[in-house]
Amino acid sequence: MDLCRFHYCLSRLIFISGIVFPVMVASIGVNYGQIANNLPLPENVVPLVKSIGATKVKLYDADPRVLQAFANTDVEFMVGLGNDLLAKMKDVDKAQTWVKSNVQAHLPATKITSIFVGNEVLTFNDTTLTGCLVPAMQSVHTALVNLGLDKQVSVTTAHSLAILETSYPPSSGAFRRDLTSCITPILNFHAKTGSPFLINAYPYFAYKASPKQVSLDFVLFQQNQGTIDPSTNLHYDNMLFAQIDAVYAALAALGYKKLPVHISETGWPSKGDEDEAGATPDNAKKYNGNLMKLMSQKKGTPMKPDSDLNIYVFAMFNENMKPGPTSERNYGLFKPDGTPVYSLGIALSNSTFSNTTSFGGSSGSSDTPTSSQGSSSTGYLTISSATTSW
Repeated sequence: MDLCRFHYCLSRLIFISGIVFPVMVASIGVNYGQIANNLPLPENVVPLVKSIGATKVKLYDADPRVLQAFANTDVEFMVGLGNDLLAKMKDVDKAQTWVKSNVQAHLPATKITSIFVGNEVLTFNDTTLTGCLVPAMQSVHTALVNLGLDKQVSVTTAHSLAILETSYPPSSGAFRRDLTSCITPILNFHAKTGSPFLINAYPYFAYKASPKQVSLDFVLFQQNQGTIDPSTNLHYDNMLFAQIDAVYAALAALGYKKLPVHISETGWPSKGDEDEAGATPDNAKKYNGNLMKLMSQKKGTPMKPDSDLNIYVFAMFNENMKPGPTSERNYGLFKPDGTPVYSLGIALSNSTFSNTTSFGGSSGSSDTPTSSQGSSSTGYLTISSATTSW
């Protein structure tokens, strides 16, 4: 299939229940991981992102091929600075060099609005790495200030939900006591700079751990009786919103009631090993499809009804080089050839995609994708489950 044909097919209307899909979910974000050797070229990912109505993309590095491909598309980007670079980024000069080459060089054509420094650092149980996190965040922010970019590009970091000690009921949400001394400086940074608190939340893990105790309808946003928080009398009919509100409660308990919470990762695998309960195409379709429909209603959580939902679905593609159980390689909305993994309620032409020379990714044998100089995807190799009360 030639490139013109590719773009023509993607421009055809995509419907969910008779409504044009991009209109319904204009605020959706998507994670674009690249731990694979068979992915489409970045320029062919642009129409795919638009086909699902996504207006925001989260990268685990600052791959210049991707950032250049999305120039002048109006898609907002969150770029990542890998865990293995945190020690180096404590030096403001090195941080400024990184920002110049990985962020400033692509502005304003590509809308880079955020840098997340480190991924799930606090739950790696590496004290050296943890000690580098806040200094690295501060250096990157200082670099942005020096370059006059701090008003348009924020600095944050992404956390696993496992930083919570309790999450049920939502009003009792609290951070792990052993992490409080590490989390407080991060929260001070957010409060000072106005950046959001990022959390990776996967109801799938709660269901996988206790499929007989956890209601599948509750985790898949299906109709169910739900549960009532006895302390607030708030009603929850899905687990993700309950998890989000548990994070809000944990923040409030430390005195940070006004910090916005964004969900930097959530998703459901379409395939898993025998012991991975619930990892099916039908469940993945229900989770992601229902989530997108819910976001289109522009409602907040029970605890924060007026707050916008800022959620990034994981992930664009199935990534064949990710280590771990089968589920790790099957979170994608799309297969590497660009066809949907499951329908998601979208009617696509069967001839929309073909695995031809229009596609092509890195062919190396490493576990990390080709990335820009000074960038890294270290830390994004497995999706960590959260050991919470759910």
